[in-house]
Amino acid sequence: MHFSIPDTEEVKEGSVSFTIYNIYINGVFHCKARYKQLRQFHDELRKEFGSLTLPEFPKKKLLALSPAEIEQRRATLERYIQLVSQDPQIGNSSLFNNFLLTAQQESQTEEAERVTLDAFLMNGHKITVNIMSTDQTEDVLEAVAQQIEIPDDFVHYFGLYLVKKEDDGDNSIVRRFQEFESPYLSLKAANKDGVHRIVLRKGYWDSSYDDDLLENKVTMNLLYVQANNDIERQWILATKDQLNHLSNLKKKGSKREFLRLARTLKYYGYMQFKPCVTDYPQPNTRVIVCAGQKELNFRVNIDGQVKEGSFKITRMRCWRITNVQNTDANANSSTSVKSQLELSFEYLMSRDSLQWISITTDQAMLISMCLQNMVDELIMKKQGKKFKKSTDRLKLNKNSGPFKPISRELSYGVDKTSQEPTRKPVIAAPEDQSAITKAMDSVKKMGKGGPKQETLTENDAFEGIGDEDL
Repeated sequence: MHFSIPDTEEVKEGSVSFTIYNIYINGVFHCKARYKQLRQFHDELRKEFGSLTLPEFPKKKLLALSPAEIEQRRATLERYIQLVSQDPQIGNSSLFNNFLLTAQQESQTEEAERVTLDAFLMNGHKITVNIMSTDQTEDVLEAVAQQIEIPDDFVHYFGLYLVKKEDDGDNSIVRRFQEFESPYLSLKAANKDGVHRIVLRKGYWDSSYDDDLLENKVTMNLLYVQANNDIERQWILATKDQLNHLSNLKKKGSKREFLRLARTLKYYGYMQFKPCVTDYPQPNTRVIVCAGQKELNFRVNIDGQVKEGSFKITRMRCWRITNVQNTDANANSSTSVKSQLELSFEYLMSRDSLQWISITTDQAMLISMCLQNMVDELIMKKQGKKFKKSTDRLKLNKNSGPFKPISRELSYGVDKTSQEPTRKPVIAAPEDQSAITKAMDSVKKMGKGGPKQETLTENDAFEGIGDEDL
């Protein structure tokens, strides 16, 4: 996960002024927090995991901070939460997730109440569930699964995704909902333009897991719906004869046979991203990237011919997300600077040769999460573990915990003209910039000398090349 604190807000409550830090996760606004609340969170982490585990926390100061000191504290807090989140023991703890879930609830001034929530399949079929507005992701997933009678053993083969309807009518996947958030609140914050929805999709990458789901009528139908949609939008490629055969199987209602054929097709089980730009095999190459089956796949047009290359996740030593700035001069000799997100991974090209390969795309965060999920799944499978069941997980307690909830004073904004507190809820996502722009502002900039102080995601599944690979 990529944590960032791209900006701050100054809030005045009566005669007291304080700074609020806006926390983004994977390029999306998540919550607001004061320094003292983050300090309390740090103290609880120190009690739970020991001081030697944690990075240094910015010290408290008695006097009011200058703008330069506030900026320094923002950067230090950002670095702190990035380092803490990278520790698997901390990042997977109920303490960590409870803090983020509670912070999201308090930041949106949302009281827990009974609500209805619509989730969809990729074919548009709607599933309506009754939940609490503050229910965490897996509570909502289990409610959706129960509504359509997915067996308990198979619930966590699936995931909930935030999907956006693009201007061309296509649906693009924005991200997968994480356990530390409430899908209802996240959708509410994202859906001011009414083009976002929650979609149920399978949550694994290795298509061999399909064998488990094909034995149940409900889960088999979910696989069928997704495969059919992926074929229609050409995420899965098929020849004309194969398409005719699939069409005949659909007419007959032979879903199992349809899936057996679909599983033999190219890019089955892959997630395809929007067209973007890569520096491989040469700079400024237009590319279609898709992820699946333990790899990133590139399709590029070279001299009028489409060629493809595959990059195995086991040969990616690490990857990073940076912000690159392109400067273009127009006819009036003025300059225009445009920031873009860039995902770069260090790839083992041969036994003694590592090479950085970069992809410039506003879906860099999503691709990074897909890589991490594929790595986690590969390690899980190697260790002989299985997908968890609903009874295996520890549910977060939203009403109590190892620390006090976020202060209600975060629920109110400030009238900039009068400098007096107003009784308007704070808007969850600032409107002056998009979430992607905020994310780009928060990652480290890449200058002429290369990346500086970037946070690398190390690959725990990285493997060397043996003689049999050469």
